[in-house]
Amino acid sequence: MAVTIIKACVQEMDEFNVALVAIGGIVLGLGLFARSLRATVFSIPLLALVFGILISPEGLGLLHPEQWGRPEAILEQAARLTIAIGLMGVALRLPPGFLRQHWRSLSVLLGLGMPLMWLSSSLLAYWLLDLPILVALLAGAVVSPTDPIVASSIVTGELAEDNLPDRVRHTISAESGANDGLAYPIVLLPILLLTKPEGEVWEHWLVHTVLWEVGIAVLFGILLGVAAGHLLRWAEARKTVGQHSFLAFSLALTLVVLGAAKLLGTDGILAVFATGVALDRTANANERHQEERVQETVNQFFTLPIFTLLGLMLPWAQWREWGWAGVALAIAVLLLRRLPFILLLRSWTPQLRKTRDALFMGWFGPIGVAAIFYAVLAMKRTNQEAIWGIGSLLVCASLVAHGITASPLTKLYGRRAQD
Repeated sequence: MAVTIIKACVQEMDEFNVALVAIGGIVLGLGLFARSLRATVFSIPLLALVFGILISPEGLGLLHPEQWGRPEAILEQAARLTIAIGLMGVALRLPPGFLRQHWRSLSVLLGLGMPLMWLSSSLLAYWLLDLPILVALLAGAVVSPTDPIVASSIVTGELAEDNLPDRVRHTISAESGANDGLAYPIVLLPILLLTKPEGEVWEHWLVHTVLWEVGIAVLFGILLGVAAGHLLRWAEARKTVGQHSFLAFSLALTLVVLGAAKLLGTDGILAVFATGVALDRTANANERHQEERVQETVNQFFTLPIFTLLGLMLPWAQWREWGWAGVALAIAVLLLRRLPFILLLRSWTPQLRKTRDALFMGWFGPIGVAAIFYAVLAMKRTNQEAIWGIGSLLVCASLVAHGITASPLTKLYGRRAQD
């Protein structure tokens, strides 16, 4: 008995050490060539996903997540942390006052665009996979937010800065940053409809989810961001802050907000974004350009492991069961989830001045880490395995489609803008 336990412990330690080597290696390897890769058709998130598949049980079999106890819990928390750090980076990267100055465009994209993306994705899942309507609505809600992590790889760097106007880059970032948290009530509604008595659903959703979890999250984030900004300015005035302390300060603040919001029972993801926006308006912006570059490096450090973990945990058996219906769903969602609605709403969105703006933004609404987080959350609360299958399928489809088109379409936009 004792020998069996020791062997099991050794095996678990070997698995853990292989995971450290694999994930650390992909971060080091892709980090060394990150700048060169931006100019190719292979995005860094896509390569991290491929690497995860390569070392998974379906590939070389170097790692076996099913032996980790609760791999879905690891993935959920890793996704939650990755989103939070990415959102802080997005909030600090936006120009001061951007959300206030361009509230009309963002209101249209968030208030009309995101619900339309939810409904279209839900209808496609309902039709192509023959799901119950509430399960289809939940699947559509999971993939409704655009992802700031993947979007950052599209709208940052020299290639994007040389070819895309700031208004397009910042609008994509602002929308993806805000709708990650605002998707929470959309995801929670079908979860409540599936798990609670009919008479309790709407009251719980309006009072607890919308007013408390979302409303208090925004208020809490703003207050904490303003307080943190004033504290940082106080420290800078007294020269107690080190040269690169803003990065450490923002990362530590991200963790504080994420944990505190969870303890309050609110939406931690939305609270982090609100904190970052308030911090950016309040804090001194000394050396902000350099700090943004370092922030992007840290984002990359957290981004690569999450997509490697995703590659390890893909539900291949479920995808095989769906067959061509799953392929059709992936293609249909990529083409119809967002692009038609952005073109339709273009006249109400001042930031999208030309058709090419709407086409670019309509195509580049990637599905990524937010969908991973919400898919695991939804599966855990409803026991609907199909949600994880759909969420992971569409994340992979998005990484492939948006990853290989980011560089050529960005260059094409730049050439057309010069004509």
